Amino acid sequence: MIRSANEEDIPRIIELLHQVNMVHHVIRPDLFKPHTTKYNEQELRSLLLDSSKPIFVYVNGEEQLEGEQDKGKVLGYAFCQISEVKDDLLLEDIKTLYVDDICVDENARGKHIGKALYEFVRNYAKTIDCNNITLNVWEGNNAALRFYQSMGMHVQKTTMEEVL
Repeated sequence: MIRSANEEDIPRIIELLHQVNMVHHVIRPDLFKPHTTKYNEQELRSLLLDSSKPIFVYVNGEEQLEGEQDKGKVLGYAFCQISEVKDDLLLEDIKTLYVDDICVDENARGKHIGKALYEFVRNYAKTIDCNNITLNVWEGNNAALRFYQSMGMHVQKTTMEEVL
């Protein structure tokens, strides 16, 4: 089941944020510190109150139980941000849903939870009349890149760097 996140989900979301951070740290240790998260509990509480930044969680249901203790456990999340461009001199009016982060617990991968979360986000974006969905994938995160491509996403723009 996928639903909006609530305060009771914060400890589990923090655990999943650690998993995502470690994926990024392994790929880019020059940028990402190990054993930390991009949000703390207080920041997550604030995000939960911000309707322009919805957070959705995938909660384990009876159909996927591995053990009784796993029932009702958050196995994944999607952090989103809604933005709009209106009356810009250069850009067309557009409403975008930016996926800030999707995570599936490393012990629950391969069960189509990521696909369910992405499809939920896509349907949500359609219901609020978004023109598109965007997100960033770090170079070297090949599994994420393949996943998003399989969901129908394609490159919109490329960010480049020169490490000095």
